[in-house]
Amino acid sequence: MDLNEIKLFIKVVQLGSFTQAAKSLGVPNSTVSFKVSQLEQRLGVSLIHRTTRKLNVTPAGESYYKKCLQGYEEILSAEAEIAAMKGEPQGLLRVTAPVDLGGTVLPQITSDYIRKYPKVRIEILLTDRRVDLLSESVDLAIRAGELKDSSMISKKLGATYFVPVATQKYLKKSGTPEHPRDLSKHQCLQFSPIGVESWNFVSPKGSLNVSLPGRIIINHLEMLKKMVLNHDGVAYLPTNVIFEEVKSGELIRLLPEWRSLLSPVHFIYPSQRFVTVKLSSFIDESQGALKEIFKNYQI
Repeated sequence: MDLNEIKLFIKVVQLGSFTQAAKSLGVPNSTVSFKVSQLEQRLGVSLIHRTTRKLNVTPAGESYYKKCLQGYEEILSAEAEIAAMKGEPQGLLRVTAPVDLGGTVLPQITSDYIRKYPKVRIEILLTDRRVDLLSESVDLAIRAGELKDSSMISKKLGATYFVPVATQKYLKKSGTPEHPRDLSKHQCLQFSPIGVESWNFVSPKGSLNVSLPGRIIINHLEMLKKMVLNHDGVAYLPTNVIFEEVKSGELIRLLPEWRSLLSPVHFIYPSQRFVTVKLSSFIDESQGALKEIFKNYQI
């Protein structure tokens, strides 16, 4: 019996595609097809009907899949227990996060972790696309915003929010707004994902939606920050992106009583019978540090 055949067969059924299974496991399509065919020949039954458009699991294949999945999970669980006993995280850990959020919070966390656990390799996927953790074989995600998938395990790290900022040079030329409505007199640099018509503010006094002027609309936070630093106007930016510049005085935090609604930030990972030691150790090592980072971002 070839366990690799069974592993490939399970992944094909889970993802509903030979191509996606090959991509997920990092092997050629031909290898997946060949191994599943070998498995069918050995068993003497068809497990999967292949057509140019879709893949159908046969009744025999469905029954075999359920039994194999149970056994395979037991094997993985046993290996995870042994690894935990050894207390030695190792192997590839894949972590994803939004570009600007991950770029600010992950560098130091990652450096500290790989120094402590030299047998772990970390692949960081920074993308604003919502990654499917299961189909793309990603172990852990950092996500901002309200959670939508209840099948995932989540651990809250903190929160971030947007605040208006500008440079001292711009404010000296154009004046300092004392109330959100004063922004109508300013050049407002707009971040398109949060809307280009208005900014929403909250404060102890209530909430306010402010219609804004603006000739510059950008969908990339780092470019938007550079435009602000170039004295081109006022921008509404998340605290994790402009924390260092506000701390150094390069940017001025405007309207200190006003901000956007809080956007919670979580670790997200698939619900599973066991958690690998490399994943649990990364969460344990970094969760406290990340909570402190997000606490410091409250400006």
